[in-house]
Amino acid sequence: MIKPLNVFVLKMEKAGLPSLVIDTFCHYYQQVAAGDTGLLSENDIRPVSPENIPDAAGLQAYSDAGHAAMKKTVAIVLNGGLGTSMGLTRAKSLIPVKEGKSFLEIKLKQAEHCGAQLAFMNSYNTHQDTVSAVSALSPALEPLYFIQNKFPKVLVSNLQPVQCPANPELEWNPPGHGDIYAALYSSGLLKKLLDSGIEYGFIANSDNLGATLDETLLGFFAAHDHSFMMEVAERTPADVKGGHLARYKNGSLVLREIAQCPKNEIAAFQDIQRYRYFNTNNLWINLKYLKALFDTKGSLFLPMIVNPKTVNPRKKDSPKVYQIETAMGAAISMFQGSTAVRVSRSRFLPVKKCRDLLAIRSDCYLLAEKSRLIINPKRKTPPPKITLDPVYFGHIDDFNHRFQWPPSLIDCVSLKIEGNVFFQQNVTITGQVKITNPGDSPVTIPSGSRIHQDLVV
Repeated sequence: MIKPLNVFVLKMEKAGLPSLVIDTFCHYYQQVAAGDTGLLSENDIRPVSPENIPDAAGLQAYSDAGHAAMKKTVAIVLNGGLGTSMGLTRAKSLIPVKEGKSFLEIKLKQAEHCGAQLAFMNSYNTHQDTVSAVSALSPALEPLYFIQNKFPKVLVSNLQPVQCPANPELEWNPPGHGDIYAALYSSGLLKKLLDSGIEYGFIANSDNLGATLDETLLGFFAAHDHSFMMEVAERTPADVKGGHLARYKNGSLVLREIAQCPKNEIAAFQDIQRYRYFNTNNLWINLKYLKALFDTKGSLFLPMIVNPKTVNPRKKDSPKVYQIETAMGAAISMFQGSTAVRVSRSRFLPVKKCRDLLAIRSDCYLLAEKSRLIINPKRKTPPPKITLDPVYFGHIDDFNHRFQWPPSLIDCVSLKIEGNVFFQQNVTITGQVKITNPGDSPVTIPSGSRIHQDLVV
């Protein structure tokens, strides 16, 4: 009988995955087989003191250094997501987000304004759509591409690979964005970038238009010759599920994701006074250091995340599996000389749900100079808290059908919509508003409406 690990190796070799990726999976699989859960306990870490995290607002003196280093920098966009939480079946970066422009188009313009090279890490599911969309846009500087790898799912019952001949894609899972380092190295792109004189990489999600190449942050990173830098922001009650920054007892920085937290310690994990900073997933890396690390060690084993799932995520009664993943921010504990910097929330504007898209499409945000997404200066309060009925607004097609024209939300504090409601042009919503349609038939908010209190329609 072939040993389970050998079965996985053969499966990955047949799929054409690089030996580095196969070796990495084997390392994690052996941990799972040994009963390792990948959990990180309160006993192993301690909070980070605010005085030990520099504030980006005080780093303006590094702007000139950043300007000089820009030509040696690549912006790497994580572009593997399909946006399934919004009902999408292709790359989320292709949907229009602001002024009719897609995430992809805005990211291209942001890099163009900075004069920096752009690279997309696509997944198998997003690569072709992305290449076609970029070609249609004819950017001034052609971006580079590399593809995220994949790991085989592991059956919980016997730790064997999943066999699903009717839908082979269900046998695999994305290995998390922690795969970016192995994908950069094994694809040859890391060497290509270094050979062309590029030394620094800025990594951010495609759906975060606040994550731009910032000269001040780049200058600070380059001037201090850091190997790795994570942008962190102050946690709020809305951030209790996001990974937080901490320190090991030896003083080195570590990122703990909620999937790594023991269930009996969730309250401590979500204590925003104890763990004050969350990872924005905006990262800076020294490419020379990364290549030297792979050249000398041959691998980069980030802390493992074991995600319990089902073979078919849409069918909860399908066989249970482990999805082995890693988070790219976890590299902060693997790079000597790594650091973190505190940034404002203006650099963290992700779109994960249709409610986020509504806020950004509205007049709460503007596309400013150099295609930067900013909060409208006329807005005097934090971004509105938006809650949309998932039955009618959960999927992008339903959302777009009901919000063909986004309402004015510049003076809106909170908006909650329950029921089947459509909006015509030039609707203005101010203050705290709840709109309810208790019936089954759709109701339309007419053009020119001004709503400043709860409304039952």
